[in-house]
Amino acid sequence: MGVAALAGLAQAASLALPGTGQPVWWLQCVSMVVLAGLLHRLRPTWRQGALLGFVFAFAWLCGTFWWLFISLHTYGGLAAPLAVAAVAGLAAFLAIYYAFALGLFSLLAPANKALAAMLFAALWLLAELLRGTWFTGFPWGAGGYAHVQGPLSSLPRVVGVYGVGAISAGLAMALVQCRWRDLRHWRTWVAALVLLGAGGFAWVQRHCSVELCHTPAQAAKAPLTLALLQGNIPQDEKFEQGSGVPLALAWYAEQLRGEAASLVVAPETAIPLLPQQLIPGYLEGLQARYTQGDQAALLGIPLGNAREGYTNSVLGWRPAAGAALEPAYVYHKHHLVPFGEFIPPLFKWFTEMLNIPLGDFNRGTLGQPSFEWQGQRIAPNICYEDLFGEELAARFADPAQAPTVLVNFSNIGWFGNTLAVDQHLQISRMRALELERPMVRATNTGATVIIDHRGVVTHALERFSRGVLRGDVHGRGLGVSGGAAITPFAWWASRWGLWPLWLLAGLGVAAGWLGRRRR
Repeated sequence: MGVAALAGLAQAASLALPGTGQPVWWLQCVSMVVLAGLLHRLRPTWRQGALLGFVFAFAWLCGTFWWLFISLHTYGGLAAPLAVAAVAGLAAFLAIYYAFALGLFSLLAPANKALAAMLFAALWLLAELLRGTWFTGFPWGAGGYAHVQGPLSSLPRVVGVYGVGAISAGLAMALVQCRWRDLRHWRTWVAALVLLGAGGFAWVQRHCSVELCHTPAQAAKAPLTLALLQGNIPQDEKFEQGSGVPLALAWYAEQLRGEAASLVVAPETAIPLLPQQLIPGYLEGLQARYTQGDQAALLGIPLGNAREGYTNSVLGWRPAAGAALEPAYVYHKHHLVPFGEFIPPLFKWFTEMLNIPLGDFNRGTLGQPSFEWQGQRIAPNICYEDLFGEELAARFADPAQAPTVLVNFSNIGWFGNTLAVDQHLQISRMRALELERPMVRATNTGATVIIDHRGVVTHALERFSRGVLRGDVHGRGLGVSGGAAITPFAWWASRWGLWPLWLLAGLGVAAGWLGRRRR
């Protein structure tokens, strides 16, 4: 079990290596090979297999989101032992999915090597889907995120992050089952050629975006000049009336009034007060600045009232036609954070122990309209909403109105200067790969960056500093014939969500079960 725990920690490190913050694709592959090797060599009973899966996943998940301790203890005021117990409890609960998957694999384990690899991939996919969707879903740290660069980075645009993780698992099981004498069998070479062909096809597909999966894509209109604001308001002062609030109001107002970029973006809750709590004329002055000029702005701010409820929102302004002021663009966050933005049933006792400005927010609708500016369709998402690629893909249901640029508004200051920042950056890079759209990130403390449609960071601001990141972004989405270009992942996920992956997982499990019956 110690080897399984070490392999789990290696998987955690592969997502954002301590010291560099970079993903390490080969380390993720090694961790999966070790796990598959343990299953193949030990031939465990289903109970032993379940325990193996639990230990691996528990170590992996604790090593991934240990930084939740900081938000619970440092900022939430929860006693250190209770904060440790809460993080460990979450990891243990999520590890049950992987215990189920490996226990079932140990129970079925077909003798046929191809079926065994298929079954392992299918069950791994099933566990990832369960973690990512049940009880609102928390897929942070999925193994596929280690592959935003490397040999498998061509695949997210076709199968998404969960598909990449399943492929990695299947290849790991296939590798540990190979023996020298297998290399002399023609079926081994046929399988290798099929894998190489699939990889080559995915590589070609990545470098040839598709119009409804057929036509090359091109940059949408001229590049858009950006100014991304990073206020670096200390998290323990951010909502304090005597310190962080006046500092945020003054600094963001100064930048919003003085910036010359075509689009100015301020992060999640950059304005930490409701509009009715602001001094008279504050928002109206900013609105007049942008509705009467030749620039646009997107601003993170909470909205609502006690009667109708509150939302975590983005407010947008752009020049109005004629003398009338155009109504502000508004985006409301759809996927809310448990305990931070809504209180799950039966857990009010836990939130009462925390000293965090919790809110029971209303949920925005899925697939809200984009903010249109200078020929670009700009799609906001807030905080960890970019963790759910299938929900971002919902905006691609009508290719003619598909976004050309994605913008993430975040405040990761809750987790300090930890690997949470780097892990979230890799998540945004994966969304850029899946959807082949640039992802712009405006954050309170970092990472404030511009990511191109290939998942490459082209501009970055120093973390935990107060400043402005200026740069250009080239929106993507127009096909050479004038239509809208979307990736295969965006095409199927916008129509059916994750159901195609659920179906593939079910078929893989069924194939493994039939293989065991024949054995």
